[in-house]
Amino acid sequence: MKIMIRATNWVGDAIMAIPALRAVRERFANAYIAVLAQPYVADIYEGQGLCDELIPYDRNGQHRGVAGRKRLIDELRNRQFDTALLLQNAFDAAWIAWRAGIRERIGYARDGRSFLLTKAIPLPKPGEIPPHEKFYYLEMIRRAGWVDSLRDEPCVRLAVESGAARAAEALLVNAGAKAAGPRLAIGAGASYGSAKCWPPERFAEAINRFRQEHNWNVILFGTTADAAVSAAIAAQVKGEVIDLIGKTTIRDLPALLSRCDLFLGNDSGAMHVAAAVGLPVVAVFGPTDPLGTAPVTPNKAIVESRPYCSPCFLRRCPTDHRCMKAVTPEMVITALEKNLAEARVG
Repeated sequence: MKIMIRATNWVGDAIMAIPALRAVRERFANAYIAVLAQPYVADIYEGQGLCDELIPYDRNGQHRGVAGRKRLIDELRNRQFDTALLLQNAFDAAWIAWRAGIRERIGYARDGRSFLLTKAIPLPKPGEIPPHEKFYYLEMIRRAGWVDSLRDEPCVRLAVESGAARAAEALLVNAGAKAAGPRLAIGAGASYGSAKCWPPERFAEAINRFRQEHNWNVILFGTTADAAVSAAIAAQVKGEVIDLIGKTTIRDLPALLSRCDLFLGNDSGAMHVAAAVGLPVVAVFGPTDPLGTAPVTPNKAIVESRPYCSPCFLRRCPTDHRCMKAVTPEMVITALEKNLAEARVG
């Protein structure tokens, strides 16, 4: 049996889908399983034992445009998959599986794609399953008949290979981190949109207050899109900040975060990666709902202030961003202090 799984497009969602991927791997231990994913998601799944093959879907490169999509469809057709499990909700996922001639196509009945699916799974109604997104993917495979029940995993883990950890440690030391010093990782961006972002001046104030009591290295992580945010934070932080914004890739992120001791950030992919490599996490939530997307770890502190309009799930706030502005540095410091007991440095 050959199974193709279409992965989700967001890093955080990809990590929350890991319990479902593991359940499929266990259910079909002798099947050949390939995961079709955006290159950055494939980088996160690399070496995790979730599948036999990772197929990058590079929409900005070799699979760009009509000719690129045809190239991908031909690649999938040549592999002769028996079943496609579509964790991604988009019409595109079902259309590609259908065009690739995959006989069985399983996915949620949404985005107008039901007619392309051989098994269109009804969406869970509110209250039918636990609210966290990890159960959304597990429920799909339960309704498909692949598992009997929703198995809860209180902690999702990403394995970090020892060589990658050594390389990450060397990179951090070369960037200015003390080899023996504790490290606070900061994830101040969020690729979903600016509404998820706590203001940079609040990050800077929280870092300064934290450093009054704790002489830690502070390391900024993020993509080039977060450069303005990181510059604003670095300009207001007293003392040295190690700025890795845009200097590393998502492939590097799990190993780099595994060499830190505590994470502070927004509801983002970096937050989920930090939790998955074992860091205690302090996460600031505003327009999104931690009941659905909190990091899957017991070592977390969610900091939020719920105005009437939260959660709105908007990418950009149309008013005054009150959900984030109501979160104070004092609230974050309190959460960081509570999580120090879980950090490796104690």
